[in-house]
Amino acid sequence: MDQRNSNTAVQGLRWFGLSDRGKVRKNNEDSFLGLRFDAREAHLLGKVGEAPIAMADFAFAVSDGMGGALAGEFASRITTEKITRLLPRAFKQSASGLDAGAEDVLTELFTQIHNSLLHLGASYEECAGMGATLSLGWFTPGWMHFAHIGDSRIYYLPAREGGMKQITHDDTFVGWLFRKGEINEREARTHPRRNVLQKVLGAEHQFIDPQLGAVAFEPGDIFLFCTDGVTDGLFDAQILERLRNPDPAEAALTPAHRLVAASIERSGKDNTTALVVEVY
Repeated sequence: MDQRNSNTAVQGLRWFGLSDRGKVRKNNEDSFLGLRFDAREAHLLGKVGEAPIAMADFAFAVSDGMGGALAGEFASRITTEKITRLLPRAFKQSASGLDAGAEDVLTELFTQIHNSLLHLGASYEECAGMGATLSLGWFTPGWMHFAHIGDSRIYYLPAREGGMKQITHDDTFVGWLFRKGEINEREARTHPRRNVLQKVLGAEHQFIDPQLGAVAFEPGDIFLFCTDGVTDGLFDAQILERLRNPDPAEAALTPAHRLVAASIERSGKDNTTALVVEVY
């Protein structure tokens, strides 16, 4: 069902993105993407901006590449190309009453990215085993449809209920233990297998099964897309505090800058990327 104009209270979105290689890594294999699109065209967004949502859809994503020095660069390029080509096509079909459904569109998108990474990995020796995480949100008026694979994350901070919810599942054994309640957040962050991925795009995996879902949103809500570099340095409560109630020293920074700087200060062992989307 087309959700356009279903939530007239929502005027638009503000976004803030930042990526840093951290203290240890020599290169940055993380990437993030912002895209505004309608039935005719798509526009890549800058690191910071805002726009009304009534006449166009938006996509925001973070990806963490692996398997070679160029993996992050390739993953970002492929992700940008596939999202830019496929989502505007879905917008046009929806406007014509031929909606394939957000889950079908996102599943096809992830499949195309996965196959492209597999092809590169098989074609070039330096790309063998290359893979990437991907956490993607597709914003239509009133709804954020998402797809996810890997251990990057999407958090939802509802204005009405308060607090913060991780709406994606970490595709790791440690993430599974945490969801079962067998370990707590601190134990999950220090577990020796915390970075061992069970699902990822590419990386010679034959099949993929992305997590799919949708969240209704309203003014005042916040969404955070981040790679594991952010959560390596900050607990959930520290993330929430910096997004909702930053101290005066951090308040002048963009929300993404607050998270990336604080995480690198406390850890910095990995590439660190945050993309914050505010609904107004």
